[in-house]
Amino acid sequence: MIIVSGRIQAKPGARDAFLTASRESMVAARAAPGCRDFVVAPDPLEPNRVNVYEEWETADDLERFRGDRPGPDLTVSINHADVGRHEVAFTGPP
Repeated sequence: MIIVSGRIQAKPGARDAFLTASRESMVAARAAPGCRDFVVAPDPLEPNRVNVYEEWETADDLERFRGDRPGPDLTVSINHADVGRHEVAFTGPP
């Protein structure tokens, strides 16, 4: 399983536009083969922060989705991003 997670700091006043522009990608990802979850959500405490979480069955599923569509260019709305890709070898109860 592949997890993509992290936080994005949108430029001041740009978070809502970033979230709106992300909606199309969220819908497409959730319909893509191998996508278990895909969330881009506003942080409830920091006004410019967006939290990102993606869960994919395989790295191939993630790469196929990323390669299938260009998606909107959201970089113009971002001040800083700290997002990483994680390969999960085991999942168990909390």
